Amino acid sequence: MTCPARRIPRPHTLRARLTLGLVVLLAISCAAVGVAAVLGVRAFLTSRLDEQLTEAGNRFAVSLEHGGEPERADHDGDEHGDTRRQATGTFGARLVDGTVTNAAVVRTTGTLDVRLTDADREGLAAVPPDGRGHSVDLSALDGYRLLASRGIDGDVLITGLPLEPVEATVHRLELVAGIVFGAALTVTGVAGALWVRWSLRPLSRVAETAARVSELPLASGEVALPPRVPETDPRSEVGRVAGAFDHMLGHVEDALTKRHASEERLRSFAADASHELRTPVASVRGHAELALLHPGPVPPEVTRALERITAESTRMSAMVDDLLLLARLDAGRPLEALPVDLTRLVLDAVTDARATGPGHRWELDLPEAPVTVTGDAHRLPQVLANLLTNARVHTPAGTKVTVTLGTDAKEAVLTVHDDGSGIPEDVRPGVFERFTRADRRTKTESGGAGLGLSIVAAVVEAHGGTVAVESEPGSTAFTVRLPLP
Repeated sequence: MTCPARRIPRPHTLRARLTLGLVVLLAISCAAVGVAAVLGVRAFLTSRLDEQLTEAGNRFAVSLEHGGEPERADHDGDEHGDTRRQATGTFGARLVDGTVTNAAVVRTTGTLDVRLTDADREGLAAVPPDGRGHSVDLSALDGYRLLASRGIDGDVLITGLPLEPVEATVHRLELVAGIVFGAALTVTGVAGALWVRWSLRPLSRVAETAARVSELPLASGEVALPPRVPETDPRSEVGRVAGAFDHMLGHVEDALTKRHASEERLRSFAADASHELRTPVASVRGHAELALLHPGPVPPEVTRALERITAESTRMSAMVDDLLLLARLDAGRPLEALPVDLTRLVLDAVTDARATGPGHRWELDLPEAPVTVTGDAHRLPQVLANLLTNARVHTPAGTKVTVTLGTDAKEAVLTVHDDGSGIPEDVRPGVFERFTRADRRTKTESGGAGLGLSIVAAVVEAHGGTVAVESEPGSTAFTVRLPLP
């Protein structure tokens, strides 16, 4: 079983990418300079070594041409003229018909024979007598620079100098270059990171401001946008981005201010209109009920008209009360904050629903311990009543409606589930908006105004909770979550 290859982590921030790119480019440049310097120095030193070989000629190799023994030092303690003034480490060899007959090297103590391996002999035989230097590795002596020439007897004379000084110099240069370039990369990386961070400070402030704006609730209410990004050089790309972002924030703030003012005017109008309509609607309803109580004979048509006036005025009165409640909730009117037994409210609401909807099957699923929340004892029953009314009105007789109450972590969870036909898909996204109707004709005849679920959402939100719906054919569930005390 093969392990998956680990992917090299990539930097995610622009600052990290710029810094990494700077360091990588500098590393490539340093590597190119180092390689060029090493190759140049190696070529220069090798050419100098070839010049030394040319100057030395084949004098040392000629001394091996006769007798095979290098001559010893004279009585003055100096070496023979053929080996005198030869640098220590100078190598000489004589080849006859491609076979090495003699090989020696100059040491500080004199001239010494060299024992060559078969591979060394093959390497020496492969050196062409072209008067040029060739690098050969000798197992007994390491690397040598060799120059071959033909002797007067038709043999091949080879003279060589060790490559060790060249290699030592090159290795030292590699070490120094590695240390210098490594220090340069480290310093450049740190300095580059600081420089990029300083250069991108305006962009970082733009990102921080954008993050704060993204966390603001912009859907409704008054919104206070964070301070603008400080002015930067408009000639730079970052400065242009910061300027454009500030300009955009200005437009957004103007739009939000106008929207808030429009919402406030609409809320004020709804509250004033609802308040003013309560009295005339109640008066119309009262006069219609009084006319129905008239003891004298009344034509059936008039009686029917008065009954319709009473029913519609009652419906209008409920609608006005709902609008007034929504206007007050939108205005942030505080609700009562008292302990409320949610279990008792559920029992009472389901009992009322059974009385008004005997054709439905009502079921309860309650915990053993009572569930208590902090809230308004007058508004929370309205939430339950609206949810149960919604399930009763929009499902046919025989539908099973299950009300479940429980707790989850620090929340009370209330679910109203029915096995009806479900909410139409095009209506589902705006089901909690005001005056939302799945079927206007049916709802009008049933007396609904499309405000029930919007009141549920507003009251639950005012209590610090949430409400959600999940619906599909054969299953619809409204879930209310309220914080526990």
